[in-house]
Amino acid sequence: MKGLIFLQLTSADTAVVPGTSTESFIDLAIKGGWVMIPIVLLSLIAVYIFFERWFAIKKASRVDQNFMNRIKDYIVDGKVDSARALCQSNDNPVANMIEKGISRIGRPLNDVNAAIENVGKLEIYKLERGLPTLATVAGGAPMLGFLGTVIGMVRAFHQMASAGNNINVGQLSDGIYTALITTVAGLIVGIIAYFAYNTLVARVDKVINTMEASSTEFIDLLNEPVK
Repeated sequence: MKGLIFLQLTSADTAVVPGTSTESFIDLAIKGGWVMIPIVLLSLIAVYIFFERWFAIKKASRVDQNFMNRIKDYIVDGKVDSARALCQSNDNPVANMIEKGISRIGRPLNDVNAAIENVGKLEIYKLERGLPTLATVAGGAPMLGFLGTVIGMVRAFHQMASAGNNINVGQLSDGIYTALITTVAGLIVGIIAYFAYNTLVARVDKVINTMEASSTEFIDLLNEPVK
């Protein structure tokens, strides 16, 4: 008797509840319709830009803490060529700016400062490359998701109007369910892209602050009186 009760309980626990189903991501994406195609493409673009920019910015932020001290020692000792060689051996925005400034030594300080600023603008442009596209993904993906939902809702209500009194609640709910998939997908891609964008912007700002501090230190070095 106990064995029979155990078997009954086990079969009840393992029984599939009617109306429930498990669907894979691909099945959900297919149900979302053609709008899911640009949303998936935007997600791939966002992932590529984030990791590509992450490693590029990480490389640009690697600056030797003693770099400016060594530059100062070379300049004070009159070893301009050694200072330029040191800059060329460091592949980062700070070194590129200082190298341009060293190449302008002997000219008016305004010319030196302008040359450094021009190089700095180019380096900042390189760092920010791809960020506008990432911002576009953050704003565009949710809009595409809402577009898919609106299209799905229009179809669902059109079916309801065409059915007249023979409305099939199952078909109507399935149409609404399919329409909402695009909104969820668009919001997920948009939120991830938004946080990725702000993360990269924060890292770029840190590099820019380092660049500004180094250029100011170099200009101050040139302003120091000769001992």
